[in-house]
Parts: sequence; structure tokens; C-alpha cells
Amino acid sequence: MENMTVVDFVIEPPNVEHLVTEDDTPVDNIFSEKQQRLLVDALFASMPFGDRPFVASANVGIYYGINKPAVVPDMFVSLDVNYPPDIWEKANRVYMIWQIGKNPDVVIEIVSNAVGNEGGKKFDIYANIGIPYYVVLDPLLFINKQVLNIYENRGGYYYHKENQFLERIGLGLTLWRGKYEEREDEWLRWTDSSGNLLLTGVESTLLEKQRTNAEKQRADAEKQRADAEKQRADKLAEKLKALGINPED
Repeated sequence: MENMTVVDFVIEPPNVEHLVTEDDTPVDNIFSEKQQRLLVDALFASMPFGDRPFVASANVGIYYGINKPAVVPDMFVSLDVNYPPDIWEKANRVYMIWQIGKNPDVVIEIVSNAVGNEGGKKFDIYANIGIPYYVVLDPLLFINKQVLNIYENRGGYYYHKENQFLERIGLGLTLWRGKYEEREDEWLRWTDSSGNLLLTGVESTLLEKQRTNAEKQRADAEKQRADAEKQRADKLAEKLKALGINPED
């Protein structure tokens, strides 16, 4: 048998210099900007995935093809991945699927008007990419008949989910009316498998402060009860001594 020569093939990474990774165009209204930060904040403050690494970003482009324009969801989550250490490198500035190694698990769009393509072009792109969950928050009902719509990808097509629990990531979503950053409104919030809200960093700090204060109040109340009991015992001892009775006998 003739000797065979083994040739090592080196696959060069695709040239991404032509891709637009940021254009610095402000596009969001005040509610959308706050809503995006609320969703991202709660994930990093609560760390619901345990030791599993994850990426959660707002307004970061997702590139799904070297010659295709990026799609930019308002927020997305991707489990079991990390951003590369040097995020200033051209290839690392956005979420390039071939660079990161997998699709995001959830994309969330917040409808601000009727021309954002959340129910049209983006719907089709996310389905074709194969992103498991597509969530559309439509506060003013521009394109949907209900505020919160969750779709699950089955075989390349999105089907409307009847429940709000995202089984593949172990989290749910719910509409919650309350105050975030001093604004009272109806917000989209993450929940755990039991339906409990994932707290933001500020909420976690306030909750810990409340727990500390409650514990201090319990300790103070216990001390007051102990002091009152001692006072009653001391008065009784004085009365007994006045009667010639030594309470220690």
C-alpha cells in the first residue's frame, strides 16, 4: 500500500468586517427601555439557572448569516454560552450565531408602533433561525388582541402557547402591575417554576433590608419581654423581702 499523506485543513473564520455591528441610532421609547432593563436585571440579580452560564442582552444584534443583515430583538436570552472575553473585537461585538455556537433560546420584542415587523418579517426570521421561544409584548395592542403573546417553535413554525411557562429554560413570564424605577405600570416579569417573580437587584436589596429589620424587631421585642419579666420578678422579690421572706430560700 502506498504511503498516504495526511493534509491538515485549516478553516478560516468568515470575514465580518463588512457587517454593521452598531449604528448608534436611538430607537426606543422610555417604557421599552425600562422594560428591557427590567428583564435583563432580574436574570442577573436572581441567577435562576444555577451554575449554567447564560447571556441576556437588550438591543444587541443577532447575525444568523454572513451575508444577511442582523435582526435586533429588544431582549434575548441564550443558555450555556458566554460572550467571548474580548467584546471589542469586530466578530465579538454582537451575537453571531456561528461565533457563539448556538441560537438564543428566547427573543422578546416590545411593540412600540404598527411598523416594527414584530408580527411579520421578524416572526418569520426567528422561526427560520430556529429560536425556541418568541415573545411579543404589545402594551397598546398595535398588532395583537392581547398584551402578552408567547410562541413556541415546533418544526420551524411558531405556535401560540396557551401557558406562559417556557419549559426549555425552566422559567415563566407574567404581566405584573407594580412600580419599577418609580414608574407604576404593567410590566413583563420573569417567574420561577412556582410562579414567583424573579427579583431585580434593587428588589433583592429591599427584601433583605426588610428581613433584617423584621429580625431586629423580633429581637427587640424579645428583649423587651425579657426585661419586663425581669422587672416583674424583681418587684415580687422586693415585696417578699418586705414581708420578711427571702425569695432565694
